[in-house]
Amino acid sequence: MSSEVSRAVPVRAVIVGGPTASGKSALAVELAEALGGTVINADSMQVYRELDIVSARPGTDELARAPHRLYGFLSASEVCSAALWRERALEEIAMAAGEGRVPVLCGGTGLYLHALTHGLSEMPDISPQTREEARALHARIGGAALRKMLAEGDPVLAARLHHGDSQRLIRAWEVLQDTGQPLSAWQQRPAQPPEGMEFFTMTIQPDRAALYRRCDLRFEKMLEEGALEEVRDLMALDLDPSLPAMKALGVPQIIDFIKGNTSREECVRLAQRDTRRYAKRQITWFRNQVHANLVVEKQDSERSREEIFNNIRQFLLTGHS
Repeated sequence: MSSEVSRAVPVRAVIVGGPTASGKSALAVELAEALGGTVINADSMQVYRELDIVSARPGTDELARAPHRLYGFLSASEVCSAALWRERALEEIAMAAGEGRVPVLCGGTGLYLHALTHGLSEMPDISPQTREEARALHARIGGAALRKMLAEGDPVLAARLHHGDSQRLIRAWEVLQDTGQPLSAWQQRPAQPPEGMEFFTMTIQPDRAALYRRCDLRFEKMLEEGALEEVRDLMALDLDPSLPAMKALGVPQIIDFIKGNTSREECVRLAQRDTRRYAKRQITWFRNQVHANLVVEKQDSERSREEIFNNIRQFLLTGHS
């Protein structure tokens, strides 16, 4: 027997990233169907079970074509961090590979995808009591006052955060209180990418004007499909308005409309505007922060489809594209 330790074949996964309404889900399902894959969600809002319509989760037809994982697995009363999602995603990738299926990660949350491929700095476990105290403090004094208090112990992070970013403010405060060290210091610790994995990253960069039109049409379609009723059910849970699910695209505007604070036309206008702005930020992030193996600009042509599939098949066979 050779004294050399043979290297195991790495798990190879495909990432389909891009802005909202760019056609990621359709392409991911097509890939999974053709390659024998499992689609794994990488969208921070599609993880919440109460946000089906407003987060544009895959429909019945798409779900029937390939296995889908990490869609609607959390309650809207919970917070899905990049660390939690990464842990679950790694489990799903390993499970898919163990079943002989190709993991196809699909989503537009850049932080999640970066955490998966590059790793995360080690973060401390926070006691439930400290977490509850931090939330209560924020509710009592507000974001501006909490940010001012945070600046005394973590000036670096306080300078980066807006007082309206309640989730990150609370997180920074609870880490400071529980560990005595600023979160910014924890974030400087080296991160390690996952071992034994290789990723083929494909980003969709559609024409911006066409994308904005699809964003506008998507929200109108959401209303037709029952987004108002979905948000009414969400409101009935009486959740903390600072929770991520309560700030999902379209949700605050629909809540204002349901409460009679705005007209339907204004609700639609503001939701469409915010969706376009979010798509613009995503386009910029994927263009500047992601080293993609393949950038797809016109995915509807036969030539583009052939290029996509040929590149991915070569990667799955050899690890090279």
